[in-house]
Amino acid sequence: MPSSTSLIETRSNLPSIDAPRVNVVSAVAFLVPLLLGALATWVTFKPVSVIVGLLLGLLLAQSPKIARQWERAVMLRLGRYIGLRGPGLFWIIPFVDTVSTWVDQRVITTSFAAEETLTSDTVPVNVDAVLFWMVYDPEKAALEVQNYPQAVSWAAQTALRDIIGRTSLTDLLRGRERIEEELQKLIDERSNPWGVTVQSVEMRDVIIPPALQDAMSREAQAAREKQARIILGQAEVEIAHSFEKAAQSYRDNPTALHLRAMNMLYEGLKE
Repeated sequence: MPSSTSLIETRSNLPSIDAPRVNVVSAVAFLVPLLLGALATWVTFKPVSVIVGLLLGLLLAQSPKIARQWERAVMLRLGRYIGLRGPGLFWIIPFVDTVSTWVDQRVITTSFAAEETLTSDTVPVNVDAVLFWMVYDPEKAALEVQNYPQAVSWAAQTALRDIIGRTSLTDLLRGRERIEEELQKLIDERSNPWGVTVQSVEMRDVIIPPALQDAMSREAQAAREKQARIILGQAEVEIAHSFEKAAQSYRDNPTALHLRAMNMLYEGLKE
């Protein structure tokens, strides 16, 4: 049976590189020259002042940037990396400096799954897992890999597929903690060169084919019935030994046998 995998990222708090980031300082830098130009135009009756104020405001509005507490801005000057900025307010030279990437350093959760993947004993399974990771080196995350969230996601997916491929179904069902540790170590090794560290991996669910579920259920039921029969047989053996000891006692003491018979007759009549 062919195997395939799929990945779903359930949450991404990473801001888009191309998304506009308007802040109050940029708004002030834009409005002040514009208002001054409008005032000069009103005084001199020359529209050139408001045009100059508008152009100057647009230029100045490009300079101030604000990085949130958990963000780092990767700065490029004429295409060359010059450092990180943030958190807080920082300034760039318009049309010379650019912010190539806003790196989120909070813990990020990524949900990924392996569908119809064969175990080492050729059983197709679906496995859902959650990855908890964070960027510890924003410079590497921006410069060493094209798209680090997507790279981490694919690394997690392929690592999960590798782990399933060399693990039997029994180990997959019973040894989740060991598999999670191996998966975390494998993903961490692949993502560390990108400035990313994996904090933990948790397997949410392991789904096996319905036919195999029925077979395993019948096997478990048969095992429980077998154990019940073994316990019943051991009880019968213990009862037989008790009867044997009682028979030996009654054989040497007829009076005790007679009293026991009367007691049994009395209990039977009472019931």
